[in-house]
Amino acid sequence: MAMIDQTDPKIVGLRLAEARKARGVTQEEAAKHLGCSRPTLIAIEKGTRQAKSEEIVSLAGLYGHKVSDIVRPGEPLSNLQPHLRAVANQMKVDESEIGDGIASLQRFAEDYRRLEIMLSVSLPTNYPEIVTIGRGNPVALAEDVADQERRRLGVGDQPVVHLRSLLEAEVGLRIAYEDLPSRVAGMFAFSSELGGVILVNRKHPPERRRATMLHEYGHLITDRFKPGIDYLTYTGRKPANERFAEAFAMAFLMPSTSIRRRFNQIVNESGDFQISDLCRLSHFFYVSVEAMTLRLEGLGMIPKGVRDHLKESRFEVRRAAEMLNLEDHPIADNRFPDRYMYLAVHAYDRGELSEGELSALLRCDRVSARETVERYLTTTEISDDGHIHRVQLEPQFSLLGEKESASMD
Repeated sequence: MAMIDQTDPKIVGLRLAEARKARGVTQEEAAKHLGCSRPTLIAIEKGTRQAKSEEIVSLAGLYGHKVSDIVRPGEPLSNLQPHLRAVANQMKVDESEIGDGIASLQRFAEDYRRLEIMLSVSLPTNYPEIVTIGRGNPVALAEDVADQERRRLGVGDQPVVHLRSLLEAEVGLRIAYEDLPSRVAGMFAFSSELGGVILVNRKHPPERRRATMLHEYGHLITDRFKPGIDYLTYTGRKPANERFAEAFAMAFLMPSTSIRRRFNQIVNESGDFQISDLCRLSHFFYVSVEAMTLRLEGLGMIPKGVRDHLKESRFEVRRAAEMLNLEDHPIADNRFPDRYMYLAVHAYDRGELSEGELSALLRCDRVSARETVERYLTTTEISDDGHIHRVQLEPQFSLLGEKESASMD
């Protein structure tokens, strides 16, 4: 328990308070669990009374957190949680349902930034200008902005398969996957210190996750400093910013120019556009059949009501894909982006992290952490005689060494 004694009581108290709120536990309930008065618990959370080791262990268990989460070293960074909780309260969402997700977003953002600080690196950002929706048509505006963003990011009007990597490398977003309640699509928050942070529901199919990423990105464009929690369905009339984000995601995933070109090509060659063509087009753009149907309806290329007809007829997308021999897209189900993983492994390889700290950052046990290190620090090569062998990589080995030496001679 040496780490407990080395951590500022105010930081421990802050983390205990945040963990309690995320779990939906009241101060009275926590005090009763601990066997102390409410004023004592308040003093612990404020850091004016240092928590004892056994108290931290007991409260961490009650809140569903590891002790290491509470006493990990380092100053707390920008706290995104209160703003997201305020959003949840406005939406009249049960905090016990969404609290763990909010805490996961905060922890991911903090851990990511601390790794960067530890290794003296930063995530380059290339955010678009903030767009004001105004009194115009948010859907039409979203079409224009999506087209501008595609051109700004250099992807033209072709499908983007590795969307998560693109948004991190070219925009500077921090995107994690987490198990959220099924009806929650994702959430977004932004601060000047942490940048744009997106949490996507890991339970959802890849096509849905892609739409969620871009929906949240749409919020970054119009509501950068307003955090949000997005559900699969929206009660009542959608406000302009939600209609913008939804239309932006669809327009970015399915550019109208490319959709029209391919649709017309199919019709000109076959004289028809059938369900099999709909499935192939959906697969090509890596979107759901439902999303493609709505997009084609919106562009006036197929009659309104096709989506409803397919739902009523219980059309089986997976079976259709198998019948058409459509190959599965590469699915990246990793909780964290590759850059986060590389930074964690690099910090461990440099001796900046213990094995226990690494496993905490990767949210896995130590055996899995070792396997991750091996996977990221080795590569497979084939020798001249055809034998396959693993080669250990040295992350700190300079690839400019010989060039620098030559220039000095």
